[in-house]
Amino acid sequence: MRRPSGPSLTDVAKAAGVGTGTAGRALGGYGKVRPSTRAHVLAVAESMGYRPNRLAQGMIAGRTRTIGVVCADVESPFFSRMVRGISDVASENGYGTLLTNSDENVVLERDALEMLLESRVAGVVVTPADVHNVKHLKAAVADGFPVVLADRLTSVKADSVLIDSVAAMHEAVTALLKHGHRRVAILAELRSERDLAWQDEAGRSRRSGTPLSPSAARVAGYIQAHIEAGVPVDPELVRATREYSAEAATAETLELLSSSCAPTALIAADDVMSIGAYRAIVDARIRVPRDLSFVAFDDLPWLTLVKPQLSVVRQPVYEIGTRAATLLFERINGNVAKPRRVVLPYEFIARGSVASL
Repeated sequence: MRRPSGPSLTDVAKAAGVGTGTAGRALGGYGKVRPSTRAHVLAVAESMGYRPNRLAQGMIAGRTRTIGVVCADVESPFFSRMVRGISDVASENGYGTLLTNSDENVVLERDALEMLLESRVAGVVVTPADVHNVKHLKAAVADGFPVVLADRLTSVKADSVLIDSVAAMHEAVTALLKHGHRRVAILAELRSERDLAWQDEAGRSRRSGTPLSPSAARVAGYIQAHIEAGVPVDPELVRATREYSAEAATAETLELLSSSCAPTALIAADDVMSIGAYRAIVDARIRVPRDLSFVAFDDLPWLTLVKPQLSVVRQPVYEIGTRAATLLFERINGNVAKPRRVVLPYEFIARGSVASL
């Protein structure tokens, strides 16, 4: 293997007349070094054009100049945009970003978190795969490791950044009900057995603040909009894919549209559900909004490329990432305040995909 060009730490130590350990502490900014010695070593290193090995330096100091991200699904447009926000803030702070993917699987999430801890990242942003199964996250926080939660609310006592998913879906469904729709369907992931008990969870979350997955929270908003409008909820119109998959969303939507309980309006609970549902609408040759009104979740570029343009609940996805990373660096830099919950504003954008009945 070729030796990297430029002077090594040993070269700097020899030129400065100090030991390698002293030179490492002086250049890394850790440990005990007399101010005069530190200044001398820094001056010698600069004159020699020394470039420090940041990884080795961080391992000696106890952490690297990197942060970790445990992402639910890197293929999702939502999460890729969020990660871009995180990495931009990391770069501004002189840090790199290690990205891992959990595939919405809590076992993979635990493994990813363990790997990041072993890699001595300075902190981590996590989108929890299961908002109830969070012992590993609680353990990391209890050990003093900086953790910020993005997009999901849990019982972990850590900073979090998200939107109010209940309120966002409530507003969108209310808009459909005001247009005269009485058969409004919702397509959501609802992966866990607890999520599938959506009738009970909606009430419990309202009374006790029980953490809900994003899809369950949006179903709760759907239910509350119906209750306030005095419109009964037909359980056949609450459709679960049981997985975060556009293909599953397409299949579930096709089944819904061909059933005897076909809706007059359909709202998707996230970006992947939106893609799959709209594909089914096109495949079934259903005209929007003449045959079916449709509302998507997450404002992706393709929503304005189709005709008519699709109404949507817009989340500030990039800002979720930047705010989560900002909170993380505050913790890395010593902030010990109580955990903060940052709830960012959403926006319901009415376009041409909703008709009045």
